[in-house]
Amino acid sequence: MRDSEQPTLGLTADAELRPWRPTDAHALVAACQDPDIRQWNRPAQVSAEGARAKIAHWHQRWHDEQAAIWAVADGAGGAAVGLAGLADLDLRGGSAEFLYWLLPAGRGRGLAASATVRISRWALEDLGLHRLRLSHSVANPASCRVAAKAGFRLEGTLRSALLHADGWHDEHLHARIAGDEWPADA
Repeated sequence: MRDSEQPTLGLTADAELRPWRPTDAHALVAACQDPDIRQWNRPAQVSAEGARAKIAHWHQRWHDEQAAIWAVADGAGGAAVGLAGLADLDLRGGSAEFLYWLLPAGRGRGLAASATVRISRWALEDLGLHRLRLSHSVANPASCRVAAKAGFRLEGTLRSALLHADGWHDEHLHARIAGDEWPADA
């Protein structure tokens, strides 16, 4: 990763995963204001300038081999409608943690599950990671469906693991390891 540019990854006929651009700042600002994203994630409010700085930071984290964050975008080079990627990247230890969210324009199209499968294939087959984990509030059944559809097995429940706006939530922990069978529709 250190010596390469972040690739654009094909996703569906009408969507792709591409590196975030400074011109996507408005999508990041909108995400930080979206009630559903705010419920299940903990985004700090950002200005357009702050969003551009965050996007630059994600690019630096790619080159520092710490994260791989993509924009879920409409069409070839279209507008960002979400985020998907890997944080807590440990190349030596062979693991990473999944992140994703979608703006209203990206919801209901299966993009979160498709992005999770596509990035998983890249991480396990191309990057050579061994284990990917995904966690979400037990009160968020949509994320549980994404994890299951993407072939992430439920491993258990982390009690009172993440502070949300409405208090501490138990979290489901899902994982996929190298060699797990891919979903039939992936």
